[in-house]
Amino acid sequence: MLTQSANERGREPARSPSVEKSRFPFGRNWASFLGVLSEARIQEAERSLREMLGAERVAGAAFLDAGSGSGLFSLAAMRLGARTVHSFDFDPESVACARELRRRYFPDAQNWTVEQGSVLDPDYMNRLGEWDIVYSWGVLHHTGRMWEGLASVISHVKRPGLLFVSIYNDQGRMSAAWRFVKRLYNAGALGRIGVLSVFVPYFAIRGLTIDLLRARSPAARYTEYRKSRGMSLIHDWKDWLGGYPFEVARPEEVFEFCRSRGLSLERLTTCGGGVGCNEFVLKRPA
Repeated sequence: MLTQSANERGREPARSPSVEKSRFPFGRNWASFLGVLSEARIQEAERSLREMLGAERVAGAAFLDAGSGSGLFSLAAMRLGARTVHSFDFDPESVACARELRRRYFPDAQNWTVEQGSVLDPDYMNRLGEWDIVYSWGVLHHTGRMWEGLASVISHVKRPGLLFVSIYNDQGRMSAAWRFVKRLYNAGALGRIGVLSVFVPYFAIRGLTIDLLRARSPAARYTEYRKSRGMSLIHDWKDWLGGYPFEVARPEEVFEFCRSRGLSLERLTTCGGGVGCNEFVLKRPA
């Protein structure tokens, strides 16, 4: 397993014991994902950034990956020509994953730095300064203090600059039900086994049924899933079922929160009112 020495870790903010006890080990899931990472998946991550931000904006930009996870999108930004990339994550195993990708693909790069840090640690964030692009996809709703985290990343967007962020969609009672499932998953081994044994077959059978009704190859669902930002379906299932803390917001809430802090909406991709993330590209004007 990928590891990180203690002297490479940033100061971590205090968290409530209840949140820490039930926190999903995202880094462990990302370490497993690196085992299936391929050139095709990396290219899909690049495509995602080009589509949402524009390749010409990434090239030459200072790119801050706030909550870098596996480090895949930091790698994509480097390959698209970012001038400098800084990756950080609260989870030490996630940090180790990003360092591993840097070792594999940019071993001599001085313009890609990787650290452990938290968007909720003001001392850490204050020393990062401002960036042309701040990227935080699927991260802030897992901090336990989503709005505070969003305000933190907004404050590091340059003038002019871009924020690319995604937040879980608020489905009301359905979101409350998923929150219960996620807490159960993280309550212990029995809860995790119970959730996986119910929902993994459910997801698989539901997908199989849809594919058969549409006369589509069931295998294609798995082989083509990498076209969704270069990710892995199985690892995303685990991330979804176990991803806790878990907060949600309606698109208009996120937009209004950002607008009140001087950002304008440039692009919005919703999940159609269902399960998943709404994606926002917001611009801070000159």
